[in-house]
Amino acid sequence: MFRFFNSAAGRLIALSDPSSFESEQYRRIRQQIEEMRARSGVRTIALTSAVAGDGKTLTSLNLALTLARGRGNKVLLIDMDLRRPTIAKVLGISVNHGGFSGLLENPKGRLIDYVQPVPGSELSVIPTKVCKSDTYEVLASPRFVQVLEEARAQFDYVIIDTPPVVPVPDTTLIHRHVDGYLVVVSAHRTPRKLLGEALNMLSPAAVLGIVFNGDDRPMFGYYGGHYKSYFRHYVRALGERSPA
Repeated sequence: MFRFFNSAAGRLIALSDPSSFESEQYRRIRQQIEEMRARSGVRTIALTSAVAGDGKTLTSLNLALTLARGRGNKVLLIDMDLRRPTIAKVLGISVNHGGFSGLLENPKGRLIDYVQPVPGSELSVIPTKVCKSDTYEVLASPRFVQVLEEARAQFDYVIIDTPPVVPVPDTTLIHRHVDGYLVVVSAHRTPRKLLGEALNMLSPAAVLGIVFNGDDRPMFGYYGGHYKSYFRHYVRALGERSPA
């Protein structure tokens, strides 16, 4: 499990300024993920947060763009926030055939018909529109598993932008079908109590890493502040899961 400081909140920095210090921080996350893939086959990763507004979607986009820069990496980013989708808006692209929600609702739909390239990058994305069906039932259906397996077969990495874990059950519904979660924490904003609740809902074994988003201080300084006592307890709970 890695814990990572990132100061690039609010910007699609991996696309607009790939040589920046902030982009270098995303390359550090990419390195960790590539090492986890080599060690334990991690390829399908869901990003979530405790509550809305923690920078989860921009973190998902920046990470996916950075992974796609890897030699030969085929990367797919899926907007799985079927209640409040934002990826299409951030990228300024249209949503073909209803996007991910349309694909899930269409039993004969092919993944390739819903995948869109991100201009100026090697990344592929499936944005989405608000799901017309019951979101819980759609994500708990065999159709979701079928679509995700198809994505895994066609791409080296599948990054899934999911809703915040505390307000709705969508993110925890898919835990058997992803290799793990990255939890995005907004510096100076995410309430400690809600973060603790989110991590408990996911369970320590499911968490691959924590991304501290939007801080302007080094990581060790962050541990000296608001989350110090909590993360001491959490890291102890993770035990041997943390890689050397």
